[in-house]
Amino acid sequence: MTATLLAQLQPLGGDELAKPELVYSDLGPMIIVAVGALALLLLASLVRTKLPRGFYAAFTVGTVVTALVSAAWLWRDVGKGPRLGFGDAVAIDRFAVFFFVVIAAAIGLAALTADSYLRREEMDGPEMYVLLLLSGAGGMLMASANDLIVLFLGLETLSISLFVLAGFHRRRAESSEAAMKYFILSAFSSAFFLYGIALTYGATGSTNLQAIATWMANNVVVGEGLLLAGLALLLVGFGFKVAAVPFHTWTPDVYQGSPSPVTGFMAGASKAAGFAALLRVFFSTFSILEVDWKPVIWALAVLSLLVGAVLAVVQSDIKRMLAYSSINHAGYVLIGLQAATELGRAGSLFYLLAYTFMVMGSFAIVSIIGRRGDEDHGIEAYRGLFARRPALALSFTVLLMAQAGVPFTSGFLAKFYVISAAVQSRSYALALIGFLAAAIAAYFYLRVILTMFSSAEGADGQDAPVGTRLAIPFGTGVALVVTVLFTLAVSVPPFTEKVLDFARSATLIF
Repeated sequence: MTATLLAQLQPLGGDELAKPELVYSDLGPMIIVAVGALALLLLASLVRTKLPRGFYAAFTVGTVVTALVSAAWLWRDVGKGPRLGFGDAVAIDRFAVFFFVVIAAAIGLAALTADSYLRREEMDGPEMYVLLLLSGAGGMLMASANDLIVLFLGLETLSISLFVLAGFHRRRAESSEAAMKYFILSAFSSAFFLYGIALTYGATGSTNLQAIATWMANNVVVGEGLLLAGLALLLVGFGFKVAAVPFHTWTPDVYQGSPSPVTGFMAGASKAAGFAALLRVFFSTFSILEVDWKPVIWALAVLSLLVGAVLAVVQSDIKRMLAYSSINHAGYVLIGLQAATELGRAGSLFYLLAYTFMVMGSFAIVSIIGRRGDEDHGIEAYRGLFARRPALALSFTVLLMAQAGVPFTSGFLAKFYVISAAVQSRSYALALIGFLAAAIAAYFYLRVILTMFSSAEGADGQDAPVGTRLAIPFGTGVALVVTVLFTLAVSVPPFTEKVLDFARSATLIF
């Protein structure tokens, strides 16, 4: 067998191993983000003088803009036809480029929010920005991976950076606790995922997604317990990363304890990367086993929808509420996956794009309200916010209403498309549960909105804890403008069609 493998690796007429063709422009956005992280770290290490305030955030945003330009060029290039690269280890298609854009946007928004946060907490430096870029590069590798081993490398690159980011606020015990919980539980999920890779390799003889799909097309897989066990363990790893019930237990504590800009990035970029890998593996490789995995996805979607919505209702901490809300939103993305149709895939992609902007904007506001120490996150901290900072209250209202699925927002369209996909695939019960979960979720979103527009006096007659001099930093303000405008603009017909075409064009997975 070893001789056979060596023979396959050797070029015709040659004695040396064949080297894969490396076209670095195929992964231009990911390479730009990774090189940007290394360049920023090197620059901060070599320059002895103190760099201007805001330089690290500006450098990160500049790197992201460059990556987005590269993604735009790559989008047009792969429109001629998707391809495999780097020894068939990565897939270069519009699906991958779509997530390059989503993850790059999340990095930029997180960097804008982190600038003022780090200054306020007296932790200004390049470290958080470097980790954001490296974590984003790992997420981009996950989105384009065509091999389970490469996918695992991307997953670990994403996760290891997030471990450090979760515990970045060294003066807060909650931050260290969040990092430890995330590290331990993530290690377990990685073990499940790696074992799933091993079982899949044992059943098919390959870790390459296209090779696995070819093997299943040429072999009878009915009753193949080893392959189904491998698929189940892979799903455990994916379920942890996207915070789907019952693999969600880490989410509330980690979201609550992590620095607010990091929590937003975790909810946006990490979830997008997890779903990118999940969608690619299930649709490009295991579509032949659809009858086996669709019922499991159905159950995960129902549990995520209901558990996320019901437990969010009883939360008094805004970050924990948004954590359970994130679990609820994962359920809606799973509805599109369960439909297993082109409309379902497009709905899931559109949902992830819309949710990234909604949640990044929400945590930008949470970062401001948390004030110095990043500890003031009770819902009562938002009482009377409209009277003190109308722009802040109105921005948060738009973002919360979008998450609730109110018409004329991106959130309404996102829910509409995934539920329409469920109806189209005759999953009527799942569609009804989606409507029910949306009704429950509306309660806790409206509770926060009513608190912001209520009197500035609390129940005890004292002034609400929100300070009268609540400044909106420039970087965070830019992030809010971008997220709110995107959330509203998506509902405007010309822009709606462009965003929908962007999502539809990315549904053809190599």
